[in-house]
Amino acid sequence: MRRLYLCLGYGSLALGIVGIFLPVLPTTPFVLLAAWCFARSNPALAERLYSHPRFGALLTTWRDERAIPRRAKILALAMLAVSYALILWLSESRLVPALLAAVMGSVAIYIATRPSPRAEAGSGMQDG
Repeated sequence: MRRLYLCLGYGSLALGIVGIFLPVLPTTPFVLLAAWCFARSNPALAERLYSHPRFGALLTTWRDERAIPRRAKILALAMLAVSYALILWLSESRLVPALLAAVMGSVAIYIATRPSPRAEAGSGMQDG
């Protein structure tokens, strides 16, 4: 099982890295999955993700509070909107945009309804 989690962790991390450059592929869910897989297969790799300068704070906040910072929510929702606009523009099919509207809409609702971190809420920033 350890090897399976390790392979899934590396695969998820690779997809997350690719997602940085492709607007249709999300980064954060794959990095979250990689951290989860590494925690079960190689805690040292999980710790490297949790201490990463870019992803560490987001991963720790998600692990500890199941919360998403407001700025990250706005960016994620904006990227979903841009990705969907590209799909509408480039797709010749009617079925693909309809299916992706359901999937991406569900993801957008999930992101929008996650709480903000306690530290952010305590600093006077309010969530929309």
